[in-house]
Amino acid sequence: MLSEFEIATRGTGLYEFTADLRDWLGGAGGDGLLTLFVRHTSCSLLIQENADPDVQRDLLAYLSRLVPPADDPSMRYLRHTSEGPDDMPAHIKAALLPVNLQLPVSDGVPLLGTWQGVYLFEHRNAPHRRRVAAHFRRD
Repeated sequence: MLSEFEIATRGTGLYEFTADLRDWLGGAGGDGLLTLFVRHTSCSLLIQENADPDVQRDLLAYLSRLVPPADDPSMRYLRHTSEGPDDMPAHIKAALLPVNLQLPVSDGVPLLGTWQGVYLFEHRNAPHRRRVAAHFRRD
């Protein structure tokens, strides 16, 4: 079973779409493996805690310090700057974080931990419409 999710972002941040995955998989039923792949080069996919919003804020803060905008003096070596100071740093973050995930599924339910959710991690400042390909293969 193959599908695609469109996730509207409002700028840099984590956007949970676990409920969308559960709804889609619920219709499929069965056991198997779910593979997700984000079809862009400036965002990522993560499985992360979904209970305490401080986790998301801390991740954003850490990555901002690790890879600051291109107009930061420490990043003056960057060449790809024509699309704005957030573009090349977004590509770097996407190179460091996963762009695909695999999740085991049992009886149509992704086997996530109690506090885990599936997120699109938007690395650009402007809103985007991101596409995530999803493939569910039954055992």
